[in-house]
Amino acid sequence: MTVKAKQLREMSQDELVHTLEELEKRLFELRSQAVTEKLENSKAIVNARREVARMKTLLHERAD
Repeated sequence: MTVKAKQLREMSQDELVHTLEELEKRLFELRSQAVTEKLENSKAIVNARREVARMKTLLHERAD
C-alpha cells in the first residue's frame, strides 16, 4: 500500500487521518508477525514506518 507524497497532498484531512489509522494497524500486524517469525518480508516494517512518518509530517504541516 505505497502512497506517493503527491497523492497524500491531494487527500483531505479526514482521508489522511483514516489512512494513517489503517497504516498504524497494519504496522502493528507486521510487528506481531515479526515476533512470531511469520513475517515474509522484513522490509515491509521499514516501509510501513516510513509511510506513517510521511503522513504524520503532512498532518503537522497542515496544522500550522
